[in-house]
Amino acid sequence: MPRESGTKRAILDAALELAAANGISGTTMDDVAERAGVAKGSLYYNFSAKDKLFETLLLEGVGVLTQCLRTARSGLEGWTAIESMVRALLELLSENRALAKLMAAEILRTDRTWQHSLHLLRQEALAEFVEPIRQTGGWNAVDAGGPDRLTLIAGSVFGATLMGALDWLVFDPERPVQDVASSVLYALSGRLNT
Repeated sequence: MPRESGTKRAILDAALELAAANGISGTTMDDVAERAGVAKGSLYYNFSAKDKLFETLLLEGVGVLTQCLRTARSGLEGWTAIESMVRALLELLSENRALAKLMAAEILRTDRTWQHSLHLLRQEALAEFVEPIRQTGGWNAVDAGGPDRLTLIAGSVFGATLMGALDWLVFDPERPVQDVASSVLYALSGRLNT
């Protein structure tokens, strides 16, 4: 996550820690204020409501993720780009375990006020996978379903990476990231690496 200074950053960091441990529903604004070491008035000055706080936190996280994918893909094509993005995503999630847990819990929720904004940013992140998937040509063997099909495949690549990361971080956190990346890429390679 990007580093900001001051009260706002302390609030966001506290909210992330608490939501990763307790879920968003199990986290109160009082909890956030206490963890951040700020007065409730300061908390509400920066974020008028709990929904605004968590929307900001999630949008920031997906923005960081998108930039990570974009950087990892830069100058690469096809399967090489996918490998680079999967490794970079795993490293990012390893360094931001609370964000990984929060994203996994929230990415598929449809009842949150921020869902539309999160959906748009998610589409932006998935778009980073679309062109490399198209370049592999493997998607043609599945179905020439057009751009929507490519986005679905991109979501599958992202989802497999996220779930692989969570399994690793919860059950086998001492395993090197290279092993996890190799395993995720092996699972993906049957159709994309043709």
